[in-house]
Amino acid sequence: MLEWKELCDQLFPQGHTVEASGQVLTGQGRAGDATVAVVGTLDHAAIGVDIALQLSEAVIAIMNDQPRMPILMLVDTQGQQLSRRDELLGNSPFLAHLAKCFAVARTRGHQLLSVVYSEAVSGGFLSLGMIADETYAVPGAQIRVMALPAMSRITKLPLEELEALCRTSPILGPGAHNFVALGAVEEIWEGPLEQCLLTALAKKNKLDLRRELGASRGGRTGAARVAQLVRAH
Repeated sequence: MLEWKELCDQLFPQGHTVEASGQVLTGQGRAGDATVAVVGTLDHAAIGVDIALQLSEAVIAIMNDQPRMPILMLVDTQGQQLSRRDELLGNSPFLAHLAKCFAVARTRGHQLLSVVYSEAVSGGFLSLGMIADETYAVPGAQIRVMALPAMSRITKLPLEELEALCRTSPILGPGAHNFVALGAVEEIWEGPLEQCLLTALAKKNKLDLRRELGASRGGRTGAARVAQLVRAH
């Protein structure tokens, strides 16, 4: 897996100002003729009240100071913070606030891209990563909804049975390749990361095609059809 500094150097060989403050990344990078705003996390950050507010503040500042500038999320999160303090403060609304900040940025003309460069899990990934117009991953990135041993404890299904299911269905399986099959991840970036980023920026995709991608890739076969039936009725 890449460290965030190495990742930024490869994404922005023309130069960048990305810095870490605690477990939060902010700054800008030069990609071709464009300047890209960067927000993200490092060290498998658990996104709780404090990190969610820090990231939200960064997104609001981008909207105010760099109108319509593309925003790239660098994702490394173990999920939402599960501490008693964060849960008592109401962690879910803070994660929702972060997602809403990105959604408002989209309505204001900011292109939203994300790349998982280390780890992406559950609620932290939903509010920082999946909210993007398109989500990508680098080779070796780990993506999952929940670790299989934890899933086994919750569902009461034997771990061996879950492992067998994961070999036949990407819906349960961890790993970036399974999320590509589901359509949740656009693709795993291979080759020079600068060129991969430039290609993604050039697409300027504003349509949510994840259901259709999941159907065409055979990983999520029912969602697009169900959504079409709901719209028809």
